Amino acid sequence: MNNFSTLCYIEHDEKYLMLHRTIKKNDINKDKWIGVGGHFEEGESPEECVCREVKEETGYTLTSYRFRGLVTFLSGDGVTEYMSLFTADGFEGEAIPCDEGELEWVPIKQIEQLNLWEGDKIFLRLLAEESPFFSLKLVYDGRGGLVKAVLDGKQIK
Repeated sequence: MNNFSTLCYIEHDEKYLMLHRTIKKNDINKDKWIGVGGHFEEGESPEECVCREVKEETGYTLTSYRFRGLVTFLSGDGVTEYMSLFTADGFEGEAIPCDEGELEWVPIKQIEQLNLWEGDKIFLRLLAEESPFFSLKLVYDGRGGLVKAVLDGKQIK
């Protein structure tokens, strides 16, 4: 099964807005810290999806954002997800509570100390290094363990 989604790291004052996933039942991301985003609706482009998802989850309207890379996740249990990865440095509006967990501004230098997916640490480093647009494939073992990572066609793990 293939899924298409977006993920966005909103930056402000050298912090990213992180979502601590604590609320949804049967959540593959339970207790993990991730950016904000979600699955495409019929006919949406990546940009339309990320703007809608950010608005739904945070209350913010993005005013400045960049498409940074494509991340292909193989979960190890038959699901492949193609995630359009964005960063944003401009937004307006008032924050709203998120129905998927708690939103918190976390200093970028402290993000790796959070409970993250191992593969997320790879693409967060690429974002921090201002890497040009990239394609990252992450292969998991079905139990949350990263078994392989391929960056722009070259295996790095």
